Amino acid sequence: MAGIHKKCAMARPWGAGLTVPAALLMPLLMPLSGVGSAQEPSAQQEPSAAQEPSAQQQPSAATHTSALGFYYSRGKYGESSETRIRYLPVSHEVAKGSWRFKATVPVLEIAGPANVLVNVGSVGGFSGSRVSASDIGDVSFNLTYQVPAWSTDAPFIDISVEVKAPTADPEQGLGTGRMDAGLQIDLYQLAGPLTVFASAGYRYRRQSPFYPGLENSLFGSLGASANWGDALQYGLIYDYRQAASTFTGETHELLPYLSWAASPDWSVMLYTVSGFTEDSADFAAGVQLSRRW
Repeated sequence: MAGIHKKCAMARPWGAGLTVPAALLMPLLMPLSGVGSAQEPSAQQEPSAAQEPSAQQQPSAATHTSALGFYYSRGKYGESSETRIRYLPVSHEVAKGSWRFKATVPVLEIAGPANVLVNVGSVGGFSGSRVSASDIGDVSFNLTYQVPAWSTDAPFIDISVEVKAPTADPEQGLGTGRMDAGLQIDLYQLAGPLTVFASAGYRYRRQSPFYPGLENSLFGSLGASANWGDALQYGLIYDYRQAASTFTGETHELLPYLSWAASPDWSVMLYTVSGFTEDSADFAAGVQLSRRW
């Protein structure tokens, strides 16, 4: 359609950088957060002559996206025995105009040395302790503003703020027991058949008596995606995270993914995570089912 500048629909997978990515969460990844389409200012501000004034002034209706995910990872993270993580997040996002708000409530199971945390990663310093627990994880809230496109060639820009509520039990090794917050900027650019994207952010972590040595950290990602027909999209994300603790190092991971739009309302995404440092999982994979309504 002439005069319309569209951003490819993408979803950030849960999982990279887990332990869970900058993405997913990336978030991510995550995520590359659910993205709809955006119109350039001229297309938004110049309705057709057939439209009535009253229709022009009606505010756009809110859209809802519900998602159910499952993530599994295993790795030694520099220890002598493995840590296994199963993470099942349920999320709901409401989008209206340039704003999106999402809440995520996860169920979490961890077994292994008590030195790996979901959405934090390896925190080290606990090789003598072990956990085997499952319960509610940390609930998170994310608010995103999509900067209006100023031309057909300009990149799309999203600015997000996330707050993590400490609902996971730190005594079972499921969380830090402290509230965290993060700021993230995402950029998307159409380049022929590809959508190229990048993210950068900063994570603030309050000190925890259960996990001394936690640090604030930077994170970022680069990636590209392409469509395969009308229903399939595939892509590759490189994810970087600065060390989250004085006891550990940074992580570098690759996240290939495949997304299938079964209908205009339903989509399924599959992804795997390959780490290149001692503080990354040896194996990780996930699936995410989304419905827009």
